[in-house]
Amino acid sequence: MEPPIYYSRSEFIETDTGNKVSRRATIAGPQNIILGGKTIISSGAIIRGDLRRSGPGHAVVISLGRYCLVGEGCVMRPPYKTYRGAFNYYPMKVGDHVHIGAGSVVEAATIGNHVEIGKNCVIGKFTIIKDCVKVADNTIIPPNTVIPALSLFAGSPGRFVEDLPESTQDMVEVHTKQHYSRFQPLDREH
Repeated sequence: MEPPIYYSRSEFIETDTGNKVSRRATIAGPQNIILGGKTIISSGAIIRGDLRRSGPGHAVVISLGRYCLVGEGCVMRPPYKTYRGAFNYYPMKVGDHVHIGAGSVVEAATIGNHVEIGKNCVIGKFTIIKDCVKVADNTIIPPNTVIPALSLFAGSPGRFVEDLPESTQDMVEVHTKQHYSRFQPLDREH
């Protein structure tokens, strides 16, 4: 097992369901964001739950599953388009066991389960990422791309590189759970 990743208890807010959210993250429109539990939102991350369809009431803008990691300086914002002259945002749904590397910008429509997105990636508007996908560091995925399950994408623009093994689901699940358990407060309360 890899060594713990220590964080300052004063910097992170921990929710009842085990989400750990950095006070240095910007969570805009929190009433429109759902975190599934045991999800870590890192310092400098920006999640734009305030960008939502016009209209009354609450709307889920961004939902993240369990054991997700939003890396440092990531930006997550819902995709938008103008349809029949009306500008609108559309919801973003992220599955379980999804790690998004530092500095990446995500405007996907859907990200499946067991997905690893590298550092400094751009995931274009309305991209659909299926289950068990890996996006290499510094990859630019063009808008409206559909990434099939068990595939590795890399490059600019991002292209299919190779099929991933069937064991990807189990490996990613172990990795995300270990990362969460390694994420420990430095200053233990006495």
